Amino acid sequence: MKYKRILLKLSGEALMGQQQYGIDAERLMQYAEEIRAVAATGTQVAVVIGGGNIFRGVQAEAFGLDRVQGDYMGMLATVINSMALQSALEKLGIPTRLLSGVTIQRVCEPYIRRRALRHLEKGRVVIFGAGIGSPYFTTDSAASLRAIEIEADVVLKGTRVDGIYSADPEKDPTAVRYPQITFDEVMEKNLNVMDMTAFTLCKENNLPIIVFDMNKEGNLQRLIDGDMVGTLVTMNGSASGFDSKHSSLQPSVQNTSAEQA
Repeated sequence: MKYKRILLKLSGEALMGQQQYGIDAERLMQYAEEIRAVAATGTQVAVVIGGGNIFRGVQAEAFGLDRVQGDYMGMLATVINSMALQSALEKLGIPTRLLSGVTIQRVCEPYIRRRALRHLEKGRVVIFGAGIGSPYFTTDSAASLRAIEIEADVVLKGTRVDGIYSADPEKDPTAVRYPQITFDEVMEKNLNVMDMTAFTLCKENNLPIIVFDMNKEGNLQRLIDGDMVGTLVTMNGSASGFDSKHSSLQPSVQNTSAEQA
């Protein structure tokens, strides 16, 4: 079983690869290959990318810049990353459309919900750039909002860790990974999954979230195939937490030996 339509959230920082800044060509093509494999299964794919490898809006104040201006600069950074991913996908022969929350007619289409749905129905990968087009909202919020608008079955948040932990696994070796967890438990434990606005949007709309390691080759495909990869966040903390809309699309809850290891 697989998902019919997904929203994949990628971080801009991940595009740096081993670099300190900018876009690593090898990492970019890896992501493009992963998305191509999923799109080939018939799953409709929408993508939101952050811009932290170029500029983050919250950095503006540290530079003495106006926060609103800084956020718009961050939005433009996400458009640059989106353009790069679009080019990589088209290089692999995948039809792709870039829709922007900020009007930039020369390089992308303005975001219109019906247009986005039409592109997805035609089998095109849709990339949402420039966040939601307003300051003070993160790309996590953009991912949650766009996923709800296009009626995605799940938000897949690709990170560099293999799920949600009780603490930062890069700093605390005793941190424990949760294979499944509820929205309420995430909030009670104050776990860092998404910013609160984005997370609340998903919770209120009963939209499942899966946090997984995007840098491990094949993980995205495994999720679509139904393997339990990363951490699943639902209303009751299990695959049975999907509402009727998702009931025919829910993944298997069986862990592979690799995940258990």
